[in-house]
Amino acid sequence: MAVQGKDCSAELQQRIQAAAEARQPLYLGGSGSKSFYVTAANAAERLDLTAHRGIVSYEPTELVLTARAGTPLAELEQVLAEHGQLLPFEPPHFDGNPTLGGAVAAGFSGPRRFALGTVRDSVLGVECITGRGERLRFGGTVMKNVAGYDVSRLMVGSFGNLACLLEISIKVMPAPEQELTHVLELEYGAGLELIRRLTAAAIPLSATAYLDGRLYLRLSGTERVLAAAAREIGSEPMASAEARQFWRDLRDQRLPFFQRECPLWRISLPPFTELPALNARGLSECGGQIVWLHEDAELAALLPQVQALGGYARPFRAASEAGAPAGPALSPVLARLFQRVKQSFDPHGIFNSSRRFGDS
Repeated sequence: MAVQGKDCSAELQQRIQAAAEARQPLYLGGSGSKSFYVTAANAAERLDLTAHRGIVSYEPTELVLTARAGTPLAELEQVLAEHGQLLPFEPPHFDGNPTLGGAVAAGFSGPRRFALGTVRDSVLGVECITGRGERLRFGGTVMKNVAGYDVSRLMVGSFGNLACLLEISIKVMPAPEQELTHVLELEYGAGLELIRRLTAAAIPLSATAYLDGRLYLRLSGTERVLAAAAREIGSEPMASAEARQFWRDLRDQRLPFFQRECPLWRISLPPFTELPALNARGLSECGGQIVWLHEDAELAALLPQVQALGGYARPFRAASEAGAPAGPALSPVLARLFQRVKQSFDPHGIFNSSRRFGDS
């Protein structure tokens, strides 16, 4: 099946070819839902992708959907819900009307990544326009596809620095029959141990969060399986409406924790890693793999400990919406690798220069 939209690929290709000839920088823009994170380089012209939208193909029985980059996530989620399916990576909406292209270019995943993986795990193939104005296709629309698979995944998290996305093919998943959320009051270390034990016992956890001394566990599955899991956990579930609102607010960073007027950092750690000084002050999700922390005087002392544990940290939101936070430069090795890939896709450097990649 396909959903009516508008194919602007020819016009977009002409704009990019003209920009390449004139060496005119372009800022590939969508709805602006992630403008807090990345900004356009000076002198860059905005190339709006929101008109290039619509579902190109969707085969519910094959669990594959292909859509144009400007297609709103809300439209995709509605169509999928009508067929009892969902986007596995539960992409954040934040405060805007995000698009599929923006979700892939940003690479942000929501709470369900704990069970079903990240954006990168869901991308099967892409069609894009390079900085030379060439129209290329990588990957495919089948989960067994191998050729070009890794190239399409390079676009995830690239923030439009490599190419202009036209179409994205993603795998989708059946929606669970039922979801329940349990809340337990316990110490952080005990919470991690419980998550580890439940995971080992094949309890169907689809999301976890720890905030203010409370562990939130979302379980997804059949009614029978969730009833057995509830006996294992030993608590009563939250009301369904309240639980759905909590996970949406966590996904979109609308919980009170995220409303403080100070810079927000995202800490990534190996699974089930406990760092008491960090966990006591932040919001943890995904089995401890992600910790959100507000910048304060103690942050600088914590960062070396994060690195020693095999993790890394990056600023996510500035204290004000005036601009994106300045991120740390890439390591010399990663910077060289990125520049080699950038040279292949965008030799003239016309696509938006982003501070995410160590540029100015």
